[in-house]
Amino acid sequence: MTSHPLEDIAAAPATHSVPLDWVGMEGIALPLQVAGKTIAGRASAGVSLDDPAVRGIHMSRLYLALAELEDVPLTLPRVNDVLNNFLDSHQQLSQQAYLDLEGEALLRRPALISPLSGWKTYPFALRMRRSASDQVSAVLDVSIGYSSTCPCSAALARQLIQQAFDEDFTDTPVTREAVHAWLGSEQGILATPHSQRSQAHLSLRLSTELAELPLETIVDRVEKALGTALQTAVKRVDEQAFALANGQNLMFCEDAARRVHQVLRDQPGIDGFYLKVVHAESLHAHDAVARSQWNWREQA
Repeated sequence: MTSHPLEDIAAAPATHSVPLDWVGMEGIALPLQVAGKTIAGRASAGVSLDDPAVRGIHMSRLYLALAELEDVPLTLPRVNDVLNNFLDSHQQLSQQAYLDLEGEALLRRPALISPLSGWKTYPFALRMRRSASDQVSAVLDVSIGYSSTCPCSAALARQLIQQAFDEDFTDTPVTREAVHAWLGSEQGILATPHSQRSQAHLSLRLSTELAELPLETIVDRVEKALGTALQTAVKRVDEQAFALANGQNLMFCEDAARRVHQVLRDQPGIDGFYLKVVHAESLHAHDAVARSQWNWREQA
């Protein structure tokens, strides 16, 4: 060991005088507190290198600044403070700062009828930027799963059931008791519409005046609009209620996209959005997809 100052190679002149848009680190492990739960998150942190004569940035300063997000709820003001820290620690070198935080939010979801509940994960990413003019932007990406039942398939299934009814009751008196028994038999559900596990992928440009991260609120409102959120712990009464919800919420991907679009337009604190719904069809080997946007411009 020596008492001499340690050499900082990054401070040496650059071999090529070229400014860089983004320099930093990706995939940094970081605990994040989202919706009241601490989750295993990942961070990508960076700044611009605007001085073409400087060889490198101080990556350790970015890493250490992320400690401000540990053991506290994830909010836009806190992330903005970290961006300010990035730039304060890189004065004369950088004018822009970037921070992406991602993970899987863990939310408890109640059953439809019974008192049971369970946990669901919602993949999300919060992407924040501070520009050279001190403008801050924030985009929240989140994916929400639901069930979708095809209206066309349902109509075709009903037609087959009608035909079976005509055939079975050609020579049989149509009494209440006979129809009741027939509806409870396998003939009464001769055909079933196809359903699929579906996803709504949302990118939301948030107002930077928001104090809290609205992730749980967005999930609640979108799931309510779709009406067929994926379930966790269930009893048979919940499964029956889920079947009823699917039957009363028949939807093409176009229907789902329009429902979500309207919900997002009505949600305070969202300045623009891009959405994509994906119905992973059980009929076809390909997906049915619908996209929509409002006041949207993707950030760099």
